[in-house]
Amino acid sequence: MMNRNKLFFYYQHKDELIEKLNPLFDLAKQNGFEIVQDHKDANIIISVGGDGMFLQSVRKTGFREDCLYTGVTTSENESGLYCDFNLDHFDEMVHSMMHEALEVRRFPVIEANINNESSFYCLNELSMRSTLIKTIQIDVFIDDIQFESFRGDGLIVATPTGSTGYNKSTKGAVVDPKLPCFQVSELASINSNRYRTLGSSFILSGDRTLNLQLVQDGNDYPILGIDNEALPIRNIRSVKINLSDKVIKTIKLKDNSYWERVKRTFL
Repeated sequence: MMNRNKLFFYYQHKDELIEKLNPLFDLAKQNGFEIVQDHKDANIIISVGGDGMFLQSVRKTGFREDCLYTGVTTSENESGLYCDFNLDHFDEMVHSMMHEALEVRRFPVIEANINNESSFYCLNELSMRSTLIKTIQIDVFIDDIQFESFRGDGLIVATPTGSTGYNKSTKGAVVDPKLPCFQVSELASINSNRYRTLGSSFILSGDRTLNLQLVQDGNDYPILGIDNEALPIRNIRSVKINLSDKVIKTIKLKDNSYWERVKRTFL
């Protein structure tokens, strides 16, 4: 790993956390790593604070493909499906990065184009939900075919790694991140003579295009969530979703597979 020795730490600047991080900074410097203040100068980006902070670090640093990402949880009880290390054992982290067998895993990313104007990347999930106490209607197209007319609280589109989050809470499937695909799940759909949906999650190949057309019926300002942030876009008419060519490369301990972490988290 010494050819990748420039580290950028992404974390909340709280006194208590900084006090815990200082020994890690010192140990990293003693072992030949350089800590940089601008993420553009780094070749390893380390988030501190669990999965939410990991998602923020990827977003705020621009979904970089020319560096490695890794996540550090701040306590033993903190979940971390994106995180291989724990701050209470920072010496083990530095030792592992220098001496142990590390692998690079590649996580799929989806791209969402809003109103044919602006594009955003998403590592975990995209959700479109009503902001009113009223259902939202969305015409769902797969490639050029209208698949269904959805009416309900909203839809979730999740990457394989995002399948363990909001998607799983709606009874969506947990998907292996080695599969280049994305999943669509419903939030409280209405099924009647007028509206008919599949009524279950479905998984699309990475070659497919998903197009969500919002029906303008007074509920024209939905919340559009990208990972753990809401986009400040008011009038959303359409969202076109594809699996991106981008991938996020993360450091993986040799004996810490995705499914081992799923088991630790849920079973």
